[in-house]
Amino acid sequence: MTDKENHILDAVMAVLARDGIAATSMRAVARQADVALGLMNYYFDNKTSLIAAALRRLGDEDARIVVPDFGLDAEARLRFALRRATDTEFLTTDYLALRLQLWSLASVDPVFAEINHQAQTRYRDGLAVLIAAARPDVDPDEVRRRAADILIIQNGVWLTSILISDPDSIERSLARSEEIAFAK
Repeated sequence: MTDKENHILDAVMAVLARDGIAATSMRAVARQADVALGLMNYYFDNKTSLIAAALRRLGDEDARIVVPDFGLDAEARLRFALRRATDTEFLTTDYLALRLQLWSLASVDPVFAEINHQAQTRYRDGLAVLIAAARPDVDPDEVRRRAADILIIQNGVWLTSILISDPDSIERSLARSEEIAFAK
C-alpha cells in the first residue's frame, strides 16, 4: 500500500470509530484524511471497498500479535503474544469502538463476513503455532481447541472492555488464557 492509501485507511478507521458505519461515507473519510474525493475514488471504488480494506488492515494488525518473536524461547513467545492481546493500545475506547463497528459488519454483508472469518482464522492459527511450539507434547487437535478457546476469551475481553474497564478481570482473563495454553 502507498502512504496515501494508508493515510486514507487511518482516516476511515477514525471515522468508523467516532461516527459509526452509517455516518461513514467516501466524503466523510476524504474530509478526515484531508484529501480530495477524487483521490479517494482513485484508490477505492466505493464505500464497500474502503470498508473491506479497513477490515483487512485490522486483520493484519491482529495477525501481527501472534507472529513469533524468535528472539524469545517458545514459552516466552506464547506468553508475550497472550499478554500483547491485552495491551492498553487495544483497550482504548476508540480502538474497541472501531473493532465493534467492523465486527458488526459480518452480519450485514457476506464479503465483510468472509474477511472477518479469514482474519479470525489466521489469528487462531497463529496462536496455535505458538501453543504447539511451547507445548510440543500436546496433540494438534487439542492445540487447535486451545487456540480457539483463547480467541474466544480475548474477543470477550475486547468486547466487554468497551463497556466496563476492569483491569483485575482482564488480568484474570489473561491468566486463564495462559492456563489453557500451558495445561498438561
